[in-house]
Amino acid sequence: MDQFTVPQFIEHKAKIVGPLTFQQFIFVGLAAAICFFFYFTLPFYFFILATIVIMLGGVALAFVKIGGRSLPVILKNFFFFSLSPKIYLWKKKTGGLPPKLIEKAPEAKEEVPVPTIAGKSRLNTLSTQVEIKTK
Repeated sequence: MDQFTVPQFIEHKAKIVGPLTFQQFIFVGLAAAICFFFYFTLPFYFFILATIVIMLGGVALAFVKIGGRSLPVILKNFFFFSLSPKIYLWKKKTGGLPPKLIEKAPEAKEEVPVPTIAGKSRLNTLSTQVEIKTK
């Protein structure tokens, strides 16, 4: 029996307008609205060029995914990365409470017992008593 991999990360967005999600509809609709505005304001040849560029941009923003991420997410991450500092330098905050100096309490010296010279061992004294035969 063949084993099949089960997809784990399934992304599903609700279709709002026909086969388009709300975000896709907004991108394509805004591009179409801008082209409609240009139809009345630009000469015909400029209108055709502008329409091609704007519609390609709108469709790319709506449908292109790179590495599982949509194009608007990639562009947002690109701009945030480009504008943010690349090296974080710690900057001390001024103001606030002044630092409090905590003094260490003097350490109490523990008296170390002086080792005493041990007397003869009990076995030694017993052996001496046995040799001398005293109690």
